[in-house]
Amino acid sequence: MPSRGPAPFRQVDLDWLPWNHVMGGNGVFNVILSLGLSLYIDDGKPVGEQFSKTIRNLRDISPISYTNAPAGFASLAAALEGDDELCRSFFKNLKVMTYGGARLPDDVYARVQALAVKTTGQRIVFTTTYGTTETAPAATMSHWNAERVGLIGLPCPGVELKLLPVTDGKYEVRIKSIAVTPGYQKLPDLTEAAFDEEGFYKIGDLVEFAKYDRPAEGLIFAGRLLEDFKLLSGTFVLVGVLPVDAITAAIPLISDALVAGQDRDEVGLLAWPHLEACRSFIGDRTATIEEIVGNREIRGAIRWGIHSHDEACGNAGSRRIERVLLLSDPPSIDHNEITDKGYINQRALTRRSAAVDRLYADPVTSDVIIIPRQADFQHNAAEKRNVGQGRNGGTRLS
Repeated sequence: MPSRGPAPFRQVDLDWLPWNHVMGGNGVFNVILSLGLSLYIDDGKPVGEQFSKTIRNLRDISPISYTNAPAGFASLAAALEGDDELCRSFFKNLKVMTYGGARLPDDVYARVQALAVKTTGQRIVFTTTYGTTETAPAATMSHWNAERVGLIGLPCPGVELKLLPVTDGKYEVRIKSIAVTPGYQKLPDLTEAAFDEEGFYKIGDLVEFAKYDRPAEGLIFAGRLLEDFKLLSGTFVLVGVLPVDAITAAIPLISDALVAGQDRDEVGLLAWPHLEACRSFIGDRTATIEEIVGNREIRGAIRWGIHSHDEACGNAGSRRIERVLLLSDPPSIDHNEITDKGYINQRALTRRSAAVDRLYADPVTSDVIIIPRQADFQHNAAEKRNVGQGRNGGTRLS
């Protein structure tokens, strides 16, 4: 069939999500077919050095949409800043950006939108969907251009949600739909445990209303019900929000984190440094991960950033982060520490038991970053990051 006229832009897309996963093999692939796009397969991932392949591909391909995990968008923002050529290529045809798997930090959202305005003169629609493999994949979607992150929107057509009160305005969410799987192959016990007496799939997540008295404004993801825990004090810790808090507080130095503290006196983090951002921060493009983990400037900046976050939390023990251990070995896909969609699996904490023991060792080991509690925290010039620029022009904390 002859074309009705030249397309306003080259209709191509670039995507790294694996096709064995329902989001890549069903969600993305069928959208490509329905829109008649040309799909380029990204051989990169939002994991460590592999993301450099994605950046290389984005120099050649200008997609009309872009999907990634929050950690991937954090890495993308760091790569785009100061690289006008990459910005022009990335935003050239871009119409929508989508994140999933976890809440996108507000700072990352703001940085990407600022780059979009600088490059194109306008903001880009930033949306998200919510669901699992069992929901094939989307159960809810923010189908409007929301100006806030963390919003998972409203149920897709044909989806029914059940909300069960848990605590402090948060609800356990359960899902019923023709799109939800009827069960697990040859696993009747697992199938029975996955559904309640009314046939709702127990996804195991918490949500809250964006505005309680205006439910049409959508729901916000509030963490994983099964991952939350209590401190020795009995304080209930909502695990889902703390990694985002930490990444935001220490932007751009932390790429992701695991939350520890179950049956302990205080909350701690096992955190992965953002390699390229840390190199830029200290002005050494060849620094190894071991050198970064032990770097005094980086450790001091993270200490100051987390301290500022704790001060803003006041006496909320469930939100205060008291100690941090930086990890030098990347999360392992083979050991299920990182999912196919590129976000950290909190259950990876069980494999990191030795690191957790080191995090809480008494006496404290030299590699653990202790976050002081006192409001008049005395910090030196290397720790206070409100000066705008790093040693080599890199972004510092503010």
